[in-house]
Amino acid sequence: MTELPFADAEQVLKDHALALPEAAEEFPWGERVIKVRGKIFIFVHHYEGVFRVTLKLPHSRDFALDSPGTQPTGYGLGKAGWVTFKFMEGDEIDVERLCHWTLESYRAVAPKRLSALLPT
Repeated sequence: MTELPFADAEQVLKDHALALPEAAEEFPWGERVIKVRGKIFIFVHHYEGVFRVTLKLPHSRDFALDSPGTQPTGYGLGKAGWVTFKFMEGDEIDVERLCHWTLESYRAVAPKRLSALLPT
């Protein structure tokens, strides 16, 4: 695991997500999201000592929910496989794992043609 300040962890995840085919950054509700073809695949935001990452994890959901500070996403999204990771100051952030799960989330929402461009 890598200990990174929230702003650095957010930057790594943002850069990783934006490197994916046709990914675009937007700020609905004042929160950073990365979309592919208009569909959100990652929410990544830090505010007032809390860092949150939300991803759609159809395959890794149950495993991810075993991580501390992790819960099904609210507003009914958890039922559709969305998971929210919440980190407080001093928590270790496994950025490498979150990058891996970002790929899973991208594949879950991107058109098959775009997902096929990713390494297996």
